[in-house]
Amino acid sequence: MAVNSNDVEAIVRQVLASMQGGVAPSAAPRSAAGGQIPATGRVAVLTSLKHFDVKEYPIPEVGDDDILVKVEGCGVCGTDAHEYKNDPFSLIPVALGHEGTGEIVKIGKNVTKDSAGKPIGVGDKIVTCMIFKDDPDITMFDLNKKNVGGADVYGLLQEDASNMNGWFADYILIRGALGSTFFNVSDLDLDSRILIEPCAVLVHAVERAKTTDILRFNSRVVVQGCGPIGLICIAILKTMGIANIVAVDGNEGRLEFAKKLGATGTVNFANYKGIEALTEGVKDAFGGKLADFAFQCTGNPHAHANIYKFIRNGGGLCELGFFINGGDATINPHFDLCSKEITLVGSWVYTLRDYVTTFAFLRSAKSIGLPLSDLITDRFPLEKINEALETNLAMTGLKIAIVNE
Repeated sequence: MAVNSNDVEAIVRQVLASMQGGVAPSAAPRSAAGGQIPATGRVAVLTSLKHFDVKEYPIPEVGDDDILVKVEGCGVCGTDAHEYKNDPFSLIPVALGHEGTGEIVKIGKNVTKDSAGKPIGVGDKIVTCMIFKDDPDITMFDLNKKNVGGADVYGLLQEDASNMNGWFADYILIRGALGSTFFNVSDLDLDSRILIEPCAVLVHAVERAKTTDILRFNSRVVVQGCGPIGLICIAILKTMGIANIVAVDGNEGRLEFAKKLGATGTVNFANYKGIEALTEGVKDAFGGKLADFAFQCTGNPHAHANIYKFIRNGGGLCELGFFINGGDATINPHFDLCSKEITLVGSWVYTLRDYVTTFAFLRSAKSIGLPLSDLITDRFPLEKINEALETNLAMTGLKIAIVNE
């Protein structure tokens, strides 16, 4: 009978333990059976504006608190596109990609559970969340003390010695010493796992909206902007049981998809001249009434200024569209806020708790037949990363993803 090297190692530890009358010595990092991990792996590095180089690096050592993940796929985020086009975070050269997922192929001996306490090991599928800095006000179960947008994420880190710190790669090293957070999501399919990070952004936004005590089952809700963020927002509202959702966008294809995800009405702003006419269009879609609550999902200041007009007196607004400085918006504080007594909340990224909620949302959405996988319209191999980013900028699809074989 053939015996592989992992079996031999286990037998040796047992023999040593019996000879010493104690516990077997600590195991080395657990790794995939058969030792299929190659010596090197590819990483897509943004080396200049609008240009990735796919480089080859040695697979780094896996420490006792680390995890080596074979990347299966990673979504292209609007943040990646901004960095690709303008480098607003001054990170170049940088390995991008933070909407990633993959399979654990090697894991340090100290890593036995994920950030929610779920067992984890070689062969499990994982996603990463935030990298916490030394901040006592940020904890797992009390994250309303302050904004957590200052935390780091893999895929938006400065280059370091490991090189493998972004998900646009063959492998990524998750380092315990950095304060990494990660989750075992082996029960979710690849498309769902690629969508976890953007879905968490919207789960957080809806949780913020709920703090106003205005968003309810029978609320009339308008969602402005039907890119991936707005479309996911509609799906979450639908999954929650909110049945009266109007989508506003200028693209008929995206508006049609909004209906598949739960919108009961749509308004194409390209068909209206001026904010007064557009407001009447929104009212008509709600049967002659304004919205109780609105989600502003574009990064356009003009869109932000418009959305107040769609909301009834005493209504609410969640603004989540500005992930970088998109410029100033002009509103009239008297007419838009004070006289209408609008309750406004902002939303930025997510919390660890939102990630756990997101897993439940994805299962629920699938159970009621929402076609979330159809959000991923374009899939590219790693070597075509530049084409993938250009496709994202062209806005010819919805969610763009890098998917490894």
